[in-house]
Amino acid sequence: MGALPAAPCLLLLVAGAAGLGQARFSFPLRVSAPAALSGSPPAPGTSRPPAPPSEGGLAFASQPGAAVSFLSMVENLQGDAGRGYYLEMLLGTPPQKLNILVDTGSSNFAVAGAPSPDVTSYFNKEESSTYKSQGTEVTVRYTQGSWVGVLGTDIITIPKGINGTYTINIATILESENFFLPGVKWHGILGLAYDALAKPSSSVETFFDSLVSQAKIPNIFSLQMCGAGMPVSGNGTNGGSLVMGGIEPSLYKGDIWYTPIKEEWYYQVEILKLEVGGQNLNLDCREYNADKAIVDSGTTLLRLPRKVFNAAVEAIARTSLIQAFSSGFWTGSQLACWDKTETPWSLFPKLSIYLRDENSSRSFRITILPQLYIQPILGVGENLECYRFGISASTSALVIGATVMEGFYVIFDRAQKRVGFAVSPCAEVGGSPVSEIEGPFATADIASNCVSTVTFHEPILWIISYALMSLCGIILLVLIILLLLPPRCQHCYTDNDVVNDESSLVRHRWK
Repeated sequence: MGALPAAPCLLLLVAGAAGLGQARFSFPLRVSAPAALSGSPPAPGTSRPPAPPSEGGLAFASQPGAAVSFLSMVENLQGDAGRGYYLEMLLGTPPQKLNILVDTGSSNFAVAGAPSPDVTSYFNKEESSTYKSQGTEVTVRYTQGSWVGVLGTDIITIPKGINGTYTINIATILESENFFLPGVKWHGILGLAYDALAKPSSSVETFFDSLVSQAKIPNIFSLQMCGAGMPVSGNGTNGGSLVMGGIEPSLYKGDIWYTPIKEEWYYQVEILKLEVGGQNLNLDCREYNADKAIVDSGTTLLRLPRKVFNAAVEAIARTSLIQAFSSGFWTGSQLACWDKTETPWSLFPKLSIYLRDENSSRSFRITILPQLYIQPILGVGENLECYRFGISASTSALVIGATVMEGFYVIFDRAQKRVGFAVSPCAEVGGSPVSEIEGPFATADIASNCVSTVTFHEPILWIISYALMSLCGIILLVLIILLLLPPRCQHCYTDNDVVNDESSLVRHRWK
């Protein structure tokens, strides 16, 4: 396709107060497989025949007598990449209907528990006869935003989910900062990560652990977010699916490729390399996993460690067909706008992320086209279509967020400690797919382990911080005492003890 003329049609507008350059939804947006789907994909050109359900009870919706109807969970989500995907739930007795944000990057289930200017509904625990308070205060901080609430338990049902009523730990949010935003249509957050991240401690059983235990479903869920190419921060009517207990075949095409979960807190995976337009960034693979690399549906953008981000932006700018481009677009402070008759996607390269396969000597790559990371913004100009850059810099992690996840059906196989990726049928723009998966590739030229062997979880960091503060306090106290003590001559020097400038000690050791 021919290049669009850059200078006449390209404008840069400063993003408004809506915070379009932020990486999380300003609060945070801070996303066992059946025996038929093995961890190592077949060689290219071969197909994988279906197999009977596993002994763990995982059943496909298409199989007669399936214990759970996955088809009933299809399109049970609404939302978009800019403000999050949410699920409808009924809480308490009598039931109160709330929309709950789906977040694989945290572990608490929390709902608005008091009126707020930015929420249209909240859970009134006083009106629920089944609510039981635990009397424990809990505080959760995200990349952006935080809330304070009180732990309790109540019953929940999911209209388009697992049948039945279940007793779940619920935090009712009483105070929050930059968590609920104007215009959002959700009233709480469903943390689907591991109990290691649960607040105030890992002893708080997570929502999904409770569901697995009480509903007797396999320890696996899968997620499809269908906002590819659609305006972010729109009307929140894009669809998506959260399938609890298994995998729904209609939600993916081709094979599922699995990468191991490196550690069970976040869904931490191992990134081997990044390519822009087919060209390797040529960074040490440990740079991609600096601190950690996670799959987080609650993060809006693809977030890259600073060094990786700088290399990626330089490569995208170099290989794009844009002659001159403002740095504000890359940093998220500006939008790029074209006439509505033009689209910019042909000007930008593909972006590929390589993940280690379950067979550690192999890898596979997930690729997103520009339609996923050059994202249209709704309602900026009458004759212009404006776009934001769907990648941002991170100080703490590489985060595969909604920008990438909208291209794939993602399987969180907790039972077998792996995350799976398959091409999503809804990841199409104008009838053409905007995501790809390819492999296997050899990893002989890549380090056998790209992840640091030392991982500092937040509780450990708090312990270390308190220990260092205590040590500093003791040292400071000793220094103050020494300063207050009267000076004493502990050794009265004689003329023979004095070290002068002519001594060999000064000339040959102190210089």
